[in-house]
Amino acid sequence: MNNLIQWWDKLVISLEALKNPAQLAARLYVGSAFFMAGLTKIRDWDTTLALFGDEYHVPFLSPTVAAIMGTGGELVLPVLLVFGLFGRFAALGLFVMNIVAVISLSEIAPAAFQQHQFWGSLLAGLAIWGVGQWSVDYLRSKH
Repeated sequence: MNNLIQWWDKLVISLEALKNPAQLAARLYVGSAFFMAGLTKIRDWDTTLALFGDEYHVPFLSPTVAAIMGTGGELVLPVLLVFGLFGRFAALGLFVMNIVAVISLSEIAPAAFQQHQFWGSLLAGLAIWGVGQWSVDYLRSKH
């Protein structure tokens, strides 16, 4: 029994050592996905406005305001998330944007829905447990 407990303790220590790289990887993965979406929207603004007018039905916002807010959020929040600056705020903001994106689409392919679920779970984890020690937030908290 002692061998099993010792083995388990070593496994836990090994997994703890992976926590910061995993949090950084999650921030980079989700941040890059949202940032690239924002770049796509800003590259062809006329198409973006058309999509928000025809395809994306964001509740309570005009298509133009939704396009500006969505694109702005996709360009600013991922940068904050990747650097871990106001990381929980950025994760929560992207989490809400992710939900709004799913709600706003009249039709969503199962694979796209699954991708949004994955992003949402990563963002929820970062919002709940924090963005880790490899972040500006952590460095700020130590000074």
